[in-house]
Amino acid sequence: MDEQGLDNWAALAFDAAPVGIILAEHRRVRACNETFAQMTLYQRQELLGQSCRIFYDSDEEFEQIRNVGLGALQANEPYADNRLLRQRGGSRIWCRFRARALAPERPLERVVMSFAVINDLSLGAHLTVREREVLSLMQDGLTSKEIGGRLGLSPRTIEDVRSRLIHRFGVRRASELLVRLTDFR
Repeated sequence: MDEQGLDNWAALAFDAAPVGIILAEHRRVRACNETFAQMTLYQRQELLGQSCRIFYDSDEEFEQIRNVGLGALQANEPYADNRLLRQRGGSRIWCRFRARALAPERPLERVVMSFAVINDLSLGAHLTVREREVLSLMQDGLTSKEIGGRLGLSPRTIEDVRSRLIHRFGVRRASELLVRLTDFR
């Protein structure tokens, strides 16, 4: 296969990938595949040049997420977590997020990111910022005391949030909640 043919196959593979893919420069979408556009309910052309801020509920959340995984990216390692991705219109979907810096010495300059839908928990659209923060830290394996310390809240408040989430998702314990949120369809 010649160089031109290989380029065509690479472009086709990028678009047809079963996960959403973004190439971001300084936290702006420079390229994305059709899968990502469909996941976010935008047209691809609408996303090009946009700040990745549109995928988060607030400026505060967007700024907080900036440093998550930065150490791994600077060490030229891939970073992965689970997160809520905001779609056009404000609905949210749970995604398994992966990122790799193309220039580790300047990790936010150029980053390749992938998003795989975990499930589209319609209840995710009704989670508060606090519930999302607690879920994210639970997924990192932190205890209620550790989560409280990070968020400046009492462990009892964190237990209340965990209890609400367990009840809302119809599970019996936090471990079942985390399994449900990380189980691929």
